[in-house]
Amino acid sequence: MKPQHLALMLLCQLIWGVNFVAAKIGLMHFEPLFFVALRFSLVALLLLPFVGLPRRKLLQLIPLSMTMGVMHFSLIFTGMRYLDAATSSIAVQLQVPFAAILAAIFFKEKLGWRRLTGMTVAFAGVVLIAGEPRFAGNIWPLLSVIGAALVWATANVQVKALGDEFDALKLNGYIAILAAPQLLVVSYLIEGNQWPQVLEASWMGWGALLFQSVIVAIFSYLIWYNMMRRYPVNQVMPFTLLLPMIGVISGHLMLDEVITWQMVLGGLATLAGVAIVVIRRPAVVAPSTKTGI
Repeated sequence: MKPQHLALMLLCQLIWGVNFVAAKIGLMHFEPLFFVALRFSLVALLLLPFVGLPRRKLLQLIPLSMTMGVMHFSLIFTGMRYLDAATSSIAVQLQVPFAAILAAIFFKEKLGWRRLTGMTVAFAGVVLIAGEPRFAGNIWPLLSVIGAALVWATANVQVKALGDEFDALKLNGYIAILAAPQLLVVSYLIEGNQWPQVLEASWMGWGALLFQSVIVAIFSYLIWYNMMRRYPVNQVMPFTLLLPMIGVISGHLMLDEVITWQMVLGGLATLAGVAIVVIRRPAVVAPSTKTGI
């Protein structure tokens, strides 16, 4: 890999890792569903001039916008409202073993003993973290993030079913365009009228929203997709193993989050398990759809 491309890949992972902190800051100023709705609305407005309105395969794009857009992001942001950035960045990595399991079910991918071992280790790592005293009687935020990982894997199957009909920019744009109005309605029905938050939010809240919408959803993915076109999957995917480490470190440094021994051991186990899955069979991860948050 050329030095400039290596630097871009590291920058991409830095953005994705720090994004967990940005999400936490944004959730201090906006309700979770409303924050997601604003995020997708801004992405839709920015990408609409380049991708236009979706007209083909709407019967497949609409369900995808519901899973990848509405369900995935609603679950992960709702969980993160009450969960620290470090734990969220670890737990969401279960999307990789979930994707491998669904690939085996729907696409007849073979799961060898190494990948099965990796999946077991990854799940055991999250279980170890879930055993911390702070989760006693309040496991739902963590389960919400894990549920988001499962929904992402399900959306992964939907994307594969679409084939190569749309490039990455169009697919991201179409999901945002279709998901934004759904999220605005869902937010209103569940959270009520949140529009006063738009005027009340501080510059930090708006900064978090702009970071999520412009830097993460558009800029970082332009880097990612470009590298995916230039290099083999198994050369690019291992970079994603940096994401949870950056998420934990940035949460500690920027939000003063406490790092416990269970989080360290559980995080290392999850990271090791995910690494086995990624290195053994990176194609099952469908990198073109990897969103993190």
